[in-house]
Amino acid sequence: MPDGGLVVPPDTTTLLHRDLVVALAAQHRLPAVYAFRSIVAASGLMSYSVDFVDLLRQAASYVNRILRGTKPSDLPVEAPTKYETIVNLKTAKTLGLAVPPSLLVRADEVID
Repeated sequence: MPDGGLVVPPDTTTLLHRDLVVALAAQHRLPAVYAFRSIVAASGLMSYSVDFVDLLRQAASYVNRILRGTKPSDLPVEAPTKYETIVNLKTAKTLGLAVPPSLLVRADEVID
């Protein structure tokens, strides 16, 4: 499919069948964006997602406040504040894609 692509959802099925999803995307020459860095490390093209380490820090802050006596119902709902972009250049080359330099400059990590 010319000009097609995939946005792969962040769920357990994707993680369980990571290798199959990546292989099928490559077989059909579809660029795909994933929600997990581990998939890009396993030859996926790109991920854009929350920074999970930062998200765990936020959670730890909540736990600390609760343990110090704050009622959970008094804590505000917080959205993630830090996101990361990971690009796999080897996969881009295999798919025949030219990654714009502006994306490479903004990426948090580039896998060669």
